[in-house]
Parts: sequence; structure tokens; C-alpha cells
Amino acid sequence: MGAFLDKPKTEKHSSHGEGNGLRYGLSSMQGWRVEMEDAHTAVVGLPHGLTDWSFFAVYDGHAGSRVANYCSGHLLEHILSGGAEFSSGSGSVEGVKDGIRSGFLNIDEYMRSFSDLRQGLDRSGSTAVCVLLSPTHLYFINCGDSRAVLSRDTKVGFSTQDHKPCNPREKERIQNAGGSVMIQRVNGSLAVSRALGDYDYKCVDGKGPTEQLVSPEPEVCVLERAAEGDEFVVLACDGIWDVMSNEELCDFVRSRLLVCDDLEKVCNSVVDTCLHKGSRDNMSVVLVSLPGAPKISEEALKKEEELDKYLETRVEELLGNSGEAGVPDLVSVLRSIATENIPNLPPGGGLASKRSVIEAVYNKLNPHREEEGACAGGEEESEEGGGSTAAHLLEALRQFRLHHRGQYHSVLEESLATYTLRGESTAEGAGEGRRTSDEDSDGLQQPVSPPSPRSPPPSPATAEPEASQDAPALESDPSSN
Repeated sequence: MGAFLDKPKTEKHSSHGEGNGLRYGLSSMQGWRVEMEDAHTAVVGLPHGLTDWSFFAVYDGHAGSRVANYCSGHLLEHILSGGAEFSSGSGSVEGVKDGIRSGFLNIDEYMRSFSDLRQGLDRSGSTAVCVLLSPTHLYFINCGDSRAVLSRDTKVGFSTQDHKPCNPREKERIQNAGGSVMIQRVNGSLAVSRALGDYDYKCVDGKGPTEQLVSPEPEVCVLERAAEGDEFVVLACDGIWDVMSNEELCDFVRSRLLVCDDLEKVCNSVVDTCLHKGSRDNMSVVLVSLPGAPKISEEALKKEEELDKYLETRVEELLGNSGEAGVPDLVSVLRSIATENIPNLPPGGGLASKRSVIEAVYNKLNPHREEEGACAGGEEESEEGGGSTAAHLLEALRQFRLHHRGQYHSVLEESLATYTLRGESTAEGAGEGRRTSDEDSDGLQQPVSPPSPRSPPPSPATAEPEASQDAPALESDPSSN
């Protein structure tokens, strides 16, 4: 499937730590992508005497991991060594903001000198979303479409704004640099308007670094810390935000903190849930727990235990009542449970956040099951071609909906033509004998894959210029919602 694997890589990199009155956890997963291009930074206690400061960041690479990996190890030092005065208090806020901005511009210019990037052998770029915590302030830093949210007083208190080419301010800069915005991408190709790296988009003569088609300039927002109200900060790449809104993710994290004080496990749960909700991208999340974060609740623990027990019982009933029809596969079990009105499901996560519970009891009761081919997002692909094609078609359409691309019609027509051709080839196969060696093994093009959010899309000549606002929502597998 183009830029996607046949099945997701679900191994996680996770860790945790604490200090300066806060705790943090993080988790990342490659998922369906053929490469892992995300990176992250977590530092409690900064150099240069800033021992009571902390820094966290998520980097979402595209077209390779080179830029993201370098930034994860060196962006902070560029920020701190830029000559700005870093100290606590309201009077130093503007100086800190200037230091952050200079650090981004400096590291972007520094990486340009790398031979592989300079010679065009590596054309990677990366978004960056960070939070710098002083004893008195929160500095939210964003460059691209990764995102940070602050949960304050049990609701979303702040969120960074994604830098997309269609945003009026971004579009104006792109056009002033001689570029255009087509199918919501810079020159019809790149889906973010600010990023580190991406030097193919930073070579317009007569324009400064912040006036190029793609700008490395971060947007910095500063909030005074509220000791009682500030609960937690979440930093995540767009693989998370593709399937969860700001409110959903904050609600889900808050509900997990009421039943689990292991932040690493909470982050793992976020990543797993987003995979089961249908995310096809790399996924990375950093959770910073502040003094006002929710604490373990006995009532919440009781409800969680009751929910898990109910789900276990329902799986047992569905398998026990299968009768002559035979043992249902996992996807059928998930679909059946998804039609029920289940109380106390985690807000924002829903049944997708409990897939591991359902799967565990299913595997326990059905140990000799055959491989079912059910992928983690909830779609089932049969061994015969028709089911696979249909699943690929549904996934392609879902991805276009998620990323607001205006390409429904062309993909639908091409995929349906492929599906029709498969049927015709099957009917004629008996009389044709063996196909010639230069044809594909099944005589067909592979099903159309949804474009990467940052990879070149199909030719503008065959794609609609704008996403239709009236396109109906697609019906998806209940187990992935």
C-alpha cells in the first residue's frame, strides 16, 4: 500500500521521569508507516543554571527522519545559547521569546550546511511543538502542525494553532514568495507551511528566512502558570490529532489519570487508542503532569473494573452462543459490542480504548484460532482479493476525509474501476490461460493508497482543487470509532 505497511508496527518507545514539581511520560509508535520519522525531547533541569526549568518537545519528520532526529538532540542548546537572557519573572518574558525564535532560526540555518541536506541527497523536514516551563510561566512553541494543549480547570485552557498553507497569513507569505497553495499544500506538495529543514522550499532569492515558501519561525505563546488550575500539558504529532480533537484527548487523558498514576502507561494507552481509531501515521505523545493534575479516584477505579468485567462477560457470551455458526472472529465480536449502549466508556477514547481488554479475553477463550487478518484499525482483509480491495478503498476514502483533501471522486472512480477489472479478469481467466510475464501477478494495479499528509499528492489535473464541505461523512467500521 504505497507508504504503508501490510500491518502496523505496534512496538513502542516509552519512558518517564520527574523533577521540578512535575512528572512526565512519553510514548511513540511507528504504526502503519514504512518508517519511523518522529522524535522527541524531555529534559527536566536545564543547563546554564536553569535547574528549575524544563523542556519538552515532539518533532514530526517528513521525507525522512534526519532533521527531526537532529532537532531532538540540539534544538534546546540552540535556544539557550542564542544570547538571550533566560530568567523567571514577567520582565524577562520577551527576552525568552526572542531567544526561542533565534534558536529556531539558528538551527535551521546550521542544518543547511549539512552536506546531505545541502546537496539535496536528503530533503527531509520536521515540525516542532515544544513547551518550556519556568517556575512562573509556560512557553508554548509551535512550528508546523504538531500541537500542544493545556488542560486547566478540567477543560482545554490553551491550544497551539496548526500552521497550514490555507491559513490566510501563511497563504499570503507563500504567494509573496512566488508560490501557490493547491489542494491545501505548498505548491501542491507540502501540507505544512512552517517547518525546520525542507530547504527545497527555502531558496527564493531576495527573501529572508521568515519570508520563504516554508518558514522556520516558531509561534510562541506565553501563559502564567496557575498552581491550582493547571492539570497537564499534552504534546503530540498529527498522527494523534488526526483522530482525536483537543477536547477528546484532554478528556481521555484526564479519565486515565483517575485510574492510573503511571504516565508512561497513560501515553501508551493514548497511542493504542489512536491506532484503533484509525490513525495511519507515526504517533508520538508527551504528557507533562502538573501539580493540579487529577489524582487516583476510588470511584473511578470501581467503574473501570465494572466496565472491564462487563466487556469480558460480553465476549464470553458472544463466543459461547455461537452455535452452529462457529466461533465468530475478533472483528465480528468488536462490531457486535460496538452496537450496544455501554456505560462508563472512557470519554474521548470510547470502545477503541478498550480493544486490548476485548482482545485479551477473546484470545484466552479462542486459543486455537486461525490468523484472521484483522488489522489494528478495525478493518478485516480477506485472503481473496475482493475483501482487500474493498478495505483499501474504505481506508483511502477515510484518510481523505481526515485530512480534508478534495479528491473523493477521482479515488472512488479509480478504485471502483480496479475492483470491476478484478471481477472481469476472474471471469475471463479460465479461457485466457497463463498471463504474460510482464503483467502484475493479479493483472491489476494495486489499490490507491491515501497520500501522506506531507508527501506529493496525485496530479492536480486529476484532483479537485478544494475539499467539498458538503461531502457526506463516511460510515466506518464500528470497532475503529
